Amino acid sequence: MKIGILTAGSDSPGVNAAIRGFGKAASSLTNVELVGFRDGFSGLVQNRTMDLLTEGLLSGILTEGGTILGTSRQVPFAMEEGEEIVDRTQEAVDSYKQNQLDALVCIGDKSSQLAAYKLSQAGLNIITLPRSAENDVPCTDKCIGFDSAREIATQAIDRLHTTANATHRIMIVELLGNSSGWLTLGAGLAAGADVILIPEIPYHFDVIIEAIQERKKAGRIFSLVTVAEKARPRELVEFMEMAAQKKGGTSEEKEKTFEKIENNYSAQTLLLANRLGSATGIDTHITILGSLVRGGTPTAADRLLATQLAEWSLKLVMDGSFGRMACRKDGAMSSV
Repeated sequence: MKIGILTAGSDSPGVNAAIRGFGKAASSLTNVELVGFRDGFSGLVQNRTMDLLTEGLLSGILTEGGTILGTSRQVPFAMEEGEEIVDRTQEAVDSYKQNQLDALVCIGDKSSQLAAYKLSQAGLNIITLPRSAENDVPCTDKCIGFDSAREIATQAIDRLHTTANATHRIMIVELLGNSSGWLTLGAGLAAGADVILIPEIPYHFDVIIEAIQERKKAGRIFSLVTVAEKARPRELVEFMEMAAQKKGGTSEEKEKTFEKIENNYSAQTLLLANRLGSATGIDTHITILGSLVRGGTPTAADRLLATQLAEWSLKLVMDGSFGRMACRKDGAMSSV
């Protein structure tokens, strides 16, 4: 049997552990070849490969961050080529067939799961593993990389907590979280944040200001605020809802305007800082952790999860259970 494997989407810790886990399990079987595609779906489309089992690439990567295969956010059905968006699904199918693959394993984030599903619809035998620093891939208890990202974020917030206390400031820490607040909530709770703002719950400026003012009255002049990059104030959400209902302008024009507002992450965090600083009279600083949480050595929990999911995904391949994602449900290995 010949199996292809790639890592796609945003980076997160623990991916090398998954590659290693799959490769080690595959090498214990007879007549199994493992072909790695470089840089995600781009490597599949362009047929850029490496032989993972004969080149000795799996040794020593369990504790390494990143991915030895490389990754990218490109997806076959909408690949960016200059200023154009091109559908390269057929090239991906051709590469799969040219390499005479029996299955393709994709370790990827939410957008990569969709890309893998589309390839499955195109006739490829696909198995996926969920990985995301934001923990935003549905149908699994936890994604590869989340535990490490939460630990890194917690340590960073701990440090900012001490400097906020020493300098009597409001410290706002912005974390990854496009549609999910798992990372911000988990790290915020673990680090003892005074205010936690997530995308799922629009926030009210007045409520936050009142909470910080109460702390100030009690003699606690500093405050620590953790905010997901796409957390939004209630007033902005209501404005966009009203604008969507108003007549005038095409739906496409409205969609582009809303997208521009939604994607202006830093402006919202800056607005939050300005409002809090002005209302409370406390010096307010912003720290954006961003991709910091995507790198570095994975935690023991992530290494174990990655290895378990990798071994389970190989079982799915050998059983012929294609078009599924290996996952952990209620603490046990499963697939959806």
